[in-house]
Parts: sequence; C-alpha cells; structure tokens
Amino acid sequence: MTHYHYQDRFKKLYQKSVELYRSGNTNKASWFDAEELAFIKANGWRVQDFFDYGEDQATGGEPSYEIAQSIEQARRDYFLHMQNGKRSGKTIDASELPPKDAEMDGIVWLPRIIQKAIGKLRGELCEDIMYCCGGDRHFLQTHDIHPAEFLRLVWAKVDEPEAIVDFVKTRSPETAPA
Repeated sequence: MTHYHYQDRFKKLYQKSVELYRSGNTNKASWFDAEELAFIKANGWRVQDFFDYGEDQATGGEPSYEIAQSIEQARRDYFLHMQNGKRSGKTIDASELPPKDAEMDGIVWLPRIIQKAIGKLRGELCEDIMYCCGGDRHFLQTHDIHPAEFLRLVWAKVDEPEAIVDFVKTRSPETAPA
C-alpha cells in the first residue's frame, strides 16, 4: 500500500459511493472490486463506512466529503499507529450503546457519542451504527465541534471523561464562557 496519495484514493471511493447510491444501487457488496476492498481494509475502514457516507450524502447532503475524509483519516491514524494495522476483532452492537436520551453532566447524547467515537476509532462499530449519523451531527453542530476534532479529543482523553465534558461545555454556545 502506498501512503502518500491515500487521500486521493479515498476521495474516489467516497465519490463512487455517492454516485452508486444516487443511481439506486444499494447493494454495497457490488460497489468495490478486489483492489478497492484491499485498500479499504488496509486503511482500517469498512465498506459500511462508504455506504453510510454515500447514503447520507445522496439523501441529505451530509456529511461532506471533507468531513468524511477527516473522520476516516482519524480512524486510519488510530488503526495504523495505535492498533499497528490490526483490527481488534470486537464489535459493538447498537444495543450496547447508551440510550439516545442518556446524559453526562446534563448534556444529552454525550455518553452515546463518546462510546460511538471510541468504537469508530477502534473500528468496532457494527454495521447498524454510523459515527456522524444525523443524531451525532445534530449534537456536534449544537456544540460547535467538528466530528474529527471530537474523535481526536476522545482519543486523547478516553480515560478522562470529565475533560471531554469540560471541552463540550467550553464549545457549547449555551455553556461556553463569555
């Protein structure tokens, strides 16, 4: 695998996914050839990630390519540098996530998105879970946090949930210091 131009290849796969979904092809198993699948796997990604981006972009216009790329760059970095290019072998089922109305220090959705971010970084989300789904985007937009920035924050502060809460509060227009 070559690393220098991986973003160019990612962009082509993202665009292909959007085009295929828009054309009515929802059979993600038919989207990529063997070389593309090997590239996806070598970077720690999933075909499901591309399907989710294709679907959400084709039907709602979000997330943008730039946001998707930055999310997947964080995942790739974690995969290559923290997991040494090896998948964990674990999968988080949707039923294992905190409920959508769960709160942390009064912030709804925060317990859920933290667990989704951990799962995204580690490549452990089941196919029914998308990091940066509509609910995540609403949370992140409400609190003025970029999706990849949140991933990197969780990566850095995974053992310090209070630091994550504090960061969200400093960003949230409702609780940010004046």
